[in-house]
Amino acid sequence: MALSNHLVIMAKAPQIGRVKTRLAHGIGSVGAWAFYRHTLAMVSRRLAADRRWVTWLAVSPDTAVQKDRLWPVDCPRLSQGQGDIGQRMGRVMDIMGAGPVVIVGADIPDIHGRHIDSAFKALGNHDAVFGPADDGGYWLAGLKRRPIVPQIFSNVRWSSAHALIDTRANLANQAKVAYLETLTDVDDIADFTRFRRRSCV
Repeated sequence: MALSNHLVIMAKAPQIGRVKTRLAHGIGSVGAWAFYRHTLAMVSRRLAADRRWVTWLAVSPDTAVQKDRLWPVDCPRLSQGQGDIGQRMGRVMDIMGAGPVVIVGADIPDIHGRHIDSAFKALGNHDAVFGPADDGGYWLAGLKRRPIVPQIFSNVRWSSAHALIDTRANLANQAKVAYLETLTDVDDIADFTRFRRRSCV
């Protein structure tokens, strides 16, 4: 069976008042929507253009799968399903076709193809790979998925400084784990301010 590299971008339908709600407390719901919509388009177009992997959009809500006008790239889409972010990412890991899977968010503007390439290369001789975020979470999670698909997203304290530590703890002690560079997940006004300051340098 041929193996493909699968990149999955977790994406919410870009609708005002339903995306980046923590950021909206600082810049308003329209500003947060505009940031998310722009970042989703930029990141997904950038990554989907690379033919070294198959790019998927895992979308929420499930009813948005068929709404072509919402999505900036023409690539295969699947629904995230119900549950917390861990349950939804676990479902994606379980249902993808044969080959390693790398999952990223749609709200990290600094993701480039070189990061995804590094993740898949790491999975050549590691069981898992993570891209740490500077808040204790992570912007990328990838699994080789052979010989089994480990269930790494259970009992994780999401949206906390413990998310990466908790996820790593779900892997066997002898598992080989690689780490990429740290990037910023823009969740609130402090993150947004740092990102804007860095972008203007």
